[in-house]
Parts: sequence; structure tokens; C-alpha cells
Amino acid sequence: MRWKLDSSVYKRVPSRETAMEPDVETPMRMTDSGSGGGGAGPSWRMSLPHVCVATLTSFLFGYHSGVVNEPLESISADLGFAGNTLAEGLVVSICLGGAFVGCLFSGSIADGIGRRRAFQLSALPMIIGAAISALTNSLEGMLLGRFLVGTGMGLGPPVASLYITEVSPPTVRGTYGSFVQIATCLGIIVSLLVGTPVKDIDRWWRVCFWVATIPATLQALGMEFCAESPQWLYKCGRISEAEMQFEKLLGPLHVKYAMAELSRSERGDDGESVRYSELFYGRHFNVVFIGATLFALQQLSGINSVFYFSSTVFRSVGVPSNLANICMGISNLSGSIVAMLLMDKLGRKVLLSGSFLGMAFAMGLQVVGANRQYLGSTSVYLSVGGILLFVLSFSLGAGPVPGLLLPEIFPNKIRAKAMALCMSVHWIVNFFVSLLFLRLLEQLGPQLLYTIFSSVCVVASIFVRRHVLETKGKTLQEIEVSLLQPQ
Repeated sequence: MRWKLDSSVYKRVPSRETAMEPDVETPMRMTDSGSGGGGAGPSWRMSLPHVCVATLTSFLFGYHSGVVNEPLESISADLGFAGNTLAEGLVVSICLGGAFVGCLFSGSIADGIGRRRAFQLSALPMIIGAAISALTNSLEGMLLGRFLVGTGMGLGPPVASLYITEVSPPTVRGTYGSFVQIATCLGIIVSLLVGTPVKDIDRWWRVCFWVATIPATLQALGMEFCAESPQWLYKCGRISEAEMQFEKLLGPLHVKYAMAELSRSERGDDGESVRYSELFYGRHFNVVFIGATLFALQQLSGINSVFYFSSTVFRSVGVPSNLANICMGISNLSGSIVAMLLMDKLGRKVLLSGSFLGMAFAMGLQVVGANRQYLGSTSVYLSVGGILLFVLSFSLGAGPVPGLLLPEIFPNKIRAKAMALCMSVHWIVNFFVSLLFLRLLEQLGPQLLYTIFSSVCVVASIFVRRHVLETKGKTLQEIEVSLLQPQ
């Protein structure tokens, strides 16, 4: 059956029910190519500024992930815990605890106060936490600052994935979704560059934290001028505001079709917020299971063990840690840029499946390279090359795609809470892999452990082929209707 809407749908009306009159021909599809006007699709230029402001949270995520790498030795000396490996480890990892807490509440916050206010709320602890870290003279102050920063890191990225998915035209949604990974890579690289003078300039590490307050402040201010998510406004029954935001994001010619699609997908919903418990049963369970499994497999592939402990591997084969970090950053950024260019051409499923296979092959190179007794100097090239290829393969799909794909496949009603749940799985698995990696490496040896990681990547590729829906070029409402057809 084809839904049709009466032309009265497109008048700015106060109630949700008025916007759900059945059965009117919709004028044009938003997935057509073009730059807007006539029968062409909406212009990508109108939504681009809003997406760029949103990705500042991903830049901050990357920056704070790498900001203590170079300065940690200076921080520990100045604050009086030099040589205390437990304290140094806490300074690095306490952000994970904060991120888990922030992530748990991200869905409720994004649904309760809207995407724009959620961005501003996530920027607040990042500003305060960075300032505390920059000013502190004690370990306790540093841990408090890092924990606060972590809560912002946990809250911001899920909201960014939601927001970018909801404000982007279908034809460039994949490209814009890749901005998240690119911004994260740039944040890591900038943190390494800013930290370079730390050994030559006394207390430069404080400057590193002050620098972090700049993009956070810019995002908090910039969001005042950005559009709110029309999907969130529609879900709240604020129909006329949703139309105005669509006009700001897509242009006036595409408001009718966008509103008709929203009406179509939400027909039959009771309009009430979904509880977290409802995500574990019923018609929503399938997509939530896919999302949680994708994030779990992403972390079980060993990617964060590579990011966190690659310097140790590089140093063991005679490569300086500074050079290693630069090579990792370039590899990660290069793959992310390629993914951005291919996301809306090849599609999410091809990139994701191929990425996991590439990671499996790269980890296999490290398995072979670990056999130094027989390979001699060749093992060095295999180990280093395997790490760089692993990071490159990850950035081509396994890195950027889940954060884009999941908001696409989650219905509007559950999108924020489902993203929060799946990202919480990400943080939990990330924590345990990071915690146990060195112990497992010691107990199992590199060959067996890397073989396990490689096998997980193969399983992930098979899972993607069997269970993941291709969403390239489809509107969010088309995806929702196709996934949630009555059985």
C-alpha cells in the first residue's frame, strides 16, 4: 500500500495527529541526486555547518584520548606520583569510567532535552574537567578532572551519531557520518602535536589541557545557531518546529516529503517514550542485538589493545614511540578519509565486512611476525606492517560504520536509548580488553592471542554479511519501515 497525505499536512499545525492524515502523493524522493530545486535532492551545503559543529565532540574525544600520552611523565613528576604505575594508569584510564557513566545517561538526556542541549551539556564537564586538570596540584584533582572529561566523552559521541544521522540528507549521510571518525583522528593527532614541547618547556602539560577548553567552548556556543533534530521535535509533538528545522536543513522544496516520511514511519506509535527494558524483547530486540553485537565485535577485534599498547611493540623492535604514534595517526586518518569518499558509493555493508577481513589478515601478519626465532629481522617488518595495516583496515569500516549504521537502523522512537545501550556495551568491552590484554599476552603468548583477535574479525565479517542491512541512499523512514514490517 502507498501512503498518501492531504496537502493540509504541510501547514504548520500544532498537533502530531494533524500531521498524520492518511494517503497523499508525496512530491519527490529526497534520495535523488542534485543540489536542490526542481526534482533534485536537497543540497548537502545546508546541513554541512550543523554537522561540522556536531563533530567537534568527536574531535574532543580524540584529543582527550591522546592528551596525556606524551605529558604523562611530566604530569607524574610535577604532581608527585612519579614511578607509581597504578596512579599513572588511573590518570589514563579513569576517562573510561567517566565515559561509561556519561554514555549510560546519553539516551535519556538526548530524548529529554533534545540533541542541541545534550551537546552543550556534554561540553560543560569537558570545559570544567580540562580546567581542573590544568590547574590542579594533586593527583586527586587530576583524577577528578579526567573523570569529568570522561563523562563528556561518553555523552557527546552517541549524541553526535544521532544528530548527524537525523539532520543529513540520505545521499550524503554516509559521508557526513565519516566525519566522526575523521574528527577523532584529527583530535588524536592535534593532541600529539600540542604535547610535543612538553619535555622542553616546564609545565607545558597544563597548556595541553587549556587547549582542550577551546573546541568545547566553540561547540557549546555554536550549537545555539544549529538546527534541532526534526525527528526529535516530531516525536515530542512539536510539528511546526520540525517543519521549520527541515526547511533550514533541506530547503523549503523538501519539507513536504520529509514530513510525509516522518508521518509514515511513526504511524501507529503511541508517542510515549520507550523504557530501556523494552529494548530487550519484542520487535525492537533484533536491531538492538545487531547494534550491541557490532560494537562488541569491534572491541573484541583487539583494536584498542593495538592503540593503547602499540608503542610497546614498536619500541621492542627499535622504532621510537613518537614515530610510531605519527605513523598510527596517519594510517588512521588516511583510512578514514577513504571511507568518507566511499561510504555513499560502496555502502556501509561492503566497507564493514571488507574492513573486518582486512583486520583479520593484518592480525595474521602479526601472528607470523611474532615468530622471531625463525624469521629474524623479517619479523620486525611483519609486526610493524601488520599493526599499521590493522589500523588502516579498521578506519576503512569497522571504525566509522557502526556509529553511522546504528542510528540509521534504530527507529526514531528508540534511537537515543538504543544508541546509549550499544555504546555502553562498547565501553564495557573496551575496558575489559584493555585491562586483560597484557595479562593474556603474558599467559597465552602473542601468536595465540593474535590468532584469537584474527578469528573474531572473521566472525565479525560473517555476522555483517548475514545480519546487517544496507542503508545506503535510503531515508531513515524507509529503513525503519523495512526493518519493522509486521510479521
